[in-house]
Amino acid sequence: MHRGSSLRPAVHIMTPSTSPRDVQRRHFLRWLAASPLLASAGGLSTFEDLIAQEAPRRTFDDLVTTAQEALDVFDLEKVAASKVPLAHWGYIMTGVDGEETQANNRAALERIYLRARRMIDVSRLDTRVTLLGREWPSPLLIAPAGSQRAFHPDGELATARAASARNHLQTLSTVTSTAVEEVNRARGEPVWYQLYARPNWNGTVALVQRVRDAGCPVIVLTVDLNGGSNRLTVERYGRIDERDCESCHREGGRADPVKPMLRGLPTGSRGGADASMTWDYIHQLRDITDQKIVVKGLVTSEDAELAVGYGVDAIWVSNHGGRAEGSGRGTVDALPEIAQAVAGRMPIIVDGGFRRGTDLFKGLARGATAVAIGRPYLWGLGAFGQEGIERVLEILTRELEITMRAVGTPSLADIGPHSIGVD
Repeated sequence: MHRGSSLRPAVHIMTPSTSPRDVQRRHFLRWLAASPLLASAGGLSTFEDLIAQEAPRRTFDDLVTTAQEALDVFDLEKVAASKVPLAHWGYIMTGVDGEETQANNRAALERIYLRARRMIDVSRLDTRVTLLGREWPSPLLIAPAGSQRAFHPDGELATARAASARNHLQTLSTVTSTAVEEVNRARGEPVWYQLYARPNWNGTVALVQRVRDAGCPVIVLTVDLNGGSNRLTVERYGRIDERDCESCHREGGRADPVKPMLRGLPTGSRGGADASMTWDYIHQLRDITDQKIVVKGLVTSEDAELAVGYGVDAIWVSNHGGRAEGSGRGTVDALPEIAQAVAGRMPIIVDGGFRRGTDLFKGLARGATAVAIGRPYLWGLGAFGQEGIERVLEILTRELEITMRAVGTPSLADIGPHSIGVD
């Protein structure tokens, strides 16, 4: 090709929103614009005209514009990432250290494959599950997550209304941005309450009494953050967020930084979790409340056996979505030893990296009674509020049902270790 020729080769710069298919289309249109066939047909004569005509076409990278358009929970993640303020998005997405544990929650699930059986009647499915005396139509639960008004103005109220509309169990965080009484009204019945034990015992007593008076039937004692956690991603996102965070995080400001469930507690009760906690704490809780007690954050058979011995009502296998400890171990890999230790004596709930119906199935096959989600429903909340959460619950429920039919398991009771294998 001669120097100075107008026929220079086209250069295409790939951007995050440019797909190989976009480049291929542009190559074709550029060729078509230069073709004498187009000119002789009296059509558009320039590449720019053709691109203008193509502009309205959507690509696979376009964001969905309504909750119902979402095909999976990751569609809602993309929308939430575009709407939620940077520092708040960092809070949703952070793990600890290099986030190996968070990544391994997913990797552990992806190593498990399904063993599909054929010629089984799956015309009717039974997805009902009983947890602590209450039957639910689905084993899919809503895990506790704090500060939900940071992701959408309706916060925990949107979550409660979605849980009510779809009839899923909801657990409310100690560091909720909406008081338990308001959430219960929005839900239409009392929710489970997740407890971070206060460093001051009198503060814990006051908190437990409040949620007991509100009618919450279950205390979910969370024990995996008593030593704190090294969350780096949320710190990095906070540094690049250009908003004036003081406007809503200062004492007495538009949004009081003291969480509503911690206001009015005895002096010294607002700090972090009680680092001195031992298993005797279960007996202390039994002395002040008749609520059911679930221990959340267990990942070993030794602790599962202790939980049975101390008379807890259920175990919640969790590493806080990779936000608590940097063990590097996925929660679904912890399930078999815990299920063996429990031996059917109490329900087992699990969370950590569950994003598809196949993931829910794998958790159930490994011994969980129910599976809880965290980040996916926060993506729905940040994207479209209540409608977004409802869509997440709808998608995951439908995907689980598809999986049950495909694998030949018409009821949850039919799902077991025989239903899966591991690469």
